[in-house]
Amino acid sequence: MTIWCPDLAARAGPAYLAIAEAIAADVASGRLAVGERLPPQRVLAWRLGLSLNTVTRGYAEAVRRGFLEGAVGRGTYVREAHPAPGGGTGGLTAASLARPLDGPVDFARNLPFRGTAEAELARTLGALSRAPDLGAFLDHRPEAALDRQAGTAAAWIGTLGLERAGRCLVATNGAQQGLLVALLALTRPGDAILAEALTYAPLLSIARHLGLTVFPVALDEEGIRPDALEALCRTTAARLLCCMPTLQTPTAATMGSARRRDIAALAETHGLQIVEDDVFGFLPRDRPAPLAAHAPDRTVFVTGVSKSLAPGLRVGYLSAPAGLEGPLRAAVALSSWLPPPLMAEIAARWIEDGTAARLNEEQRAEAEQRQRLARTILAGWPLRADPSGFHLWLSLPEGWRADAFEAAARRDGVALRSGSAFAVDPRARPAAVRLCLSHEVGRERVAAGLERVARLLEQGHDETAFVV
Repeated sequence: MTIWCPDLAARAGPAYLAIAEAIAADVASGRLAVGERLPPQRVLAWRLGLSLNTVTRGYAEAVRRGFLEGAVGRGTYVREAHPAPGGGTGGLTAASLARPLDGPVDFARNLPFRGTAEAELARTLGALSRAPDLGAFLDHRPEAALDRQAGTAAAWIGTLGLERAGRCLVATNGAQQGLLVALLALTRPGDAILAEALTYAPLLSIARHLGLTVFPVALDEEGIRPDALEALCRTTAARLLCCMPTLQTPTAATMGSARRRDIAALAETHGLQIVEDDVFGFLPRDRPAPLAAHAPDRTVFVTGVSKSLAPGLRVGYLSAPAGLEGPLRAAVALSSWLPPPLMAEIAARWIEDGTAARLNEEQRAEAEQRQRLARTILAGWPLRADPSGFHLWLSLPEGWRADAFEAAARRDGVALRSGSAFAVDPRARPAAVRLCLSHEVGRERVAAGLERVARLLEQGHDETAFVV
């Protein structure tokens, strides 16, 4: 093992990047030979007077750039240098952090990246223009097309593990309208409902406009806690639960199958209806069956294509017990009459010809690359994310409030969301932020934004410094 200890005094920027650059420079100069073992991270942290977390991130960055390799129980060794994978941060150095970005990095909006959807749209529009029944889409209600689209959507949802038997399929103007439609059909002004303590912010807006009282259900690493749900069932008049069991917003938690069965059993015991938001459900490579599969008679399943395919494709679907078809269709008619038939036809054709599956895989693969970047650049910081998810939930170190971190990131050219934006209880102040990695046009900008977030975490924040 070498007694390597770099001189970082002349290197600007975050210390962890300086460590990675020192490793790269010493490998290039021959000071560090291929196969040479570096000092343990704790030892180097002590020698440099840095935190263990900083050195860990420096080693991780050098591994990502291809200069080091590590094995559990054997340490970290110099390897032959290889360039970082395409689209990575191999070109980012401490100096590059000082360069202005071309506009703020958008980690605030949870949207998919464009990919090849534009080319597919051009192809599909061309095919539609030649369709002999094109004029049907100008009718008030193109019934034949709507029936076919519903069957296609039901089969698509079936791939997630939700059977169609005994259920209806209602199309909406996207999943967000699906939530509105479900609440219009299932509640009345003055009702109480239950939702995750941290939840999709537009759900709270919908509830407020419908005159509903929302009670927050406490969460853990899998989402809703059964004990907290049962307590609220006993102490409130709420008989409707809104939740996102898969890739929950904002925490990125996914309920396991056992937890889903527990929630379904509680719903049965206490007469709860469930609105399951599964808009991210097509992203994970391995996911449990929907909550609706465990409680089919009392769950309205909400999904859409704006997250998995393209954000401008405003098509959503409700899969619900057959007895709710009338109220749900009435709520759709009240709020928009019906989804735009042409847009619904594009979504149906993409599902039928395999385009949806391919675009979905494209989104998944790109999300995986961006999540790898995040795990490397934010190594050592506590975060929760699915390997193929669009967003991550980053817990902040002591001294940072989420709102202050959001403001500091904005000043540094990064837009993200404070955890308080998702809190049912406005008094709640989760010390965490949500970062959405998928919408930026390229990985270089994603990496640059993550580097700036890492720098803020590294610098820390002491609010008492402003008290006089």
